[in-house]
Amino acid sequence: MRVVVFSDVHGNLAALEAVLKDAGPADAYWCLGDLVGYGPEPNACVARVKALPNLRCVLGNHDAAVLGKMSINWFNTEAQKLIVWTQGHLTAESVAFLSQLPEQIVMEHVTLVHGSPRAPITEYLLSAELAHRAFQHFETDFCFVGHTHQPVRWQREDGHTEGYPAEPGKTCPLHPRAILNPGSVGQPRDGDPRAAYALYDTETHQWTWRRVAYDVTSVQAQMHALGLSAVNAERLSVGR
Repeated sequence: MRVVVFSDVHGNLAALEAVLKDAGPADAYWCLGDLVGYGPEPNACVARVKALPNLRCVLGNHDAAVLGKMSINWFNTEAQKLIVWTQGHLTAESVAFLSQLPEQIVMEHVTLVHGSPRAPITEYLLSAELAHRAFQHFETDFCFVGHTHQPVRWQREDGHTEGYPAEPGKTCPLHPRAILNPGSVGQPRDGDPRAAYALYDTETHQWTWRRVAYDVTSVQAQMHALGLSAVNAERLSVGR
């Protein structure tokens, strides 16, 4: 089964559409959370993801915040403002969809979470030490995470955990046990402004890192027109 694995759309419809077009036909779509937050089109992104066939989707921290499931005080000032704006613009349909998302999905070989299996909504796996601890909190061969906006593979071997950065366009066979992050669709933070995602083959357990360019300028113009954070608009140009 050919699966599109993606995360952190953050209301960026242009980036999401670019990813879906670039990915081509797929058998399933696995979303690792944060459909909303930061970007100008939260409802359109929720509707687009909701309509994807064979969708598996977990709750992200921004999704939880707009629903009131976690305090906005957890976020920085700019993010807080955008969460409040998103809360004021979400439709009842978007709220209903986000409200039913689980924090974790466990399948035969793969666990899906937003942050980490230890703290599905909040923990950032930004170091080998944190990833090493996370392996103790899931039992499947692989765990797919988002949240950091940085594509990476954490591999557990011989009692140690090593981190391997993504190589766009490269296909690699996955070996148990591993934690993988496809990167962010709507707000990359690894120095590459292109939307990030991955393709995963459930039979061969092969993983392919993908990047695709989209019209960043048009999204920035939307954000400026709506009076959204100029800082978060400009960072789209540099992927930071």
